[in-house]
Amino acid sequence: MAISDWPVAERPRERLMAAGPGALSDAELLAVILRTGIRGRSAVDLGRELLQRSGGWRGLLAAKPRQLGVKGLGTAKSAQLLALLEIARRSLGEQLRDAPALASPAAVRDYLRLTLGGRDREVFLVLFLDAQHRTIGSAELFCGSLTQASVHPREVVRAALGANAAAVILAHNHPSGIAQPSAADELLTRQLREALALVEIRVLDHFIVAGNQCLSFAERGLL
Repeated sequence: MAISDWPVAERPRERLMAAGPGALSDAELLAVILRTGIRGRSAVDLGRELLQRSGGWRGLLAAKPRQLGVKGLGTAKSAQLLALLEIARRSLGEQLRDAPALASPAAVRDYLRLTLGGRDREVFLVLFLDAQHRTIGSAELFCGSLTQASVHPREVVRAALGANAAAVILAHNHPSGIAQPSAADELLTRQLREALALVEIRVLDHFIVAGNQCLSFAERGLL
């Protein structure tokens, strides 16, 4: 049944305007963005399938255009959805630029979850900070199976110097969903901290993102 055939009080857009976005389910929020469904399937049905195929919001936020393959989700709807997800990422990026990273740890975690949480391969990311610890940029420097052999300290140092960074926050994801640091993670962190210290750049933290989890090395006393 098309949403237009539903009672007005049950339609997602009308409910959102009356009660706010928090009153809607995940599929209903997507339905508001998608606007229309296809024959025999409402926009809510499409939203529900999209979330199921993506494994939830994490996977959807990390999805590439070709990975959105849901019947009825054409080029226009895919473009709208991907644009909205990118707006969410950039909004969090602005929060990091507007306040010192150490003063807004929740924003740092949200940004890293949004950026790395749904990836199916390990990605090593660096946040570059100025002397006041405000974010001035970020870069994904390595992708694949991350070890101290594949993440080259000299490349991290070069990127940090190129960004004129006074400090950095390191981050990588664990597609396994387990946020615990390995011995290799700890060794890599020590090597990077020592290499960056030679050019007077501080490592403020190293985060491991695993799904919704975001483990801080600093909070664990590993820095």
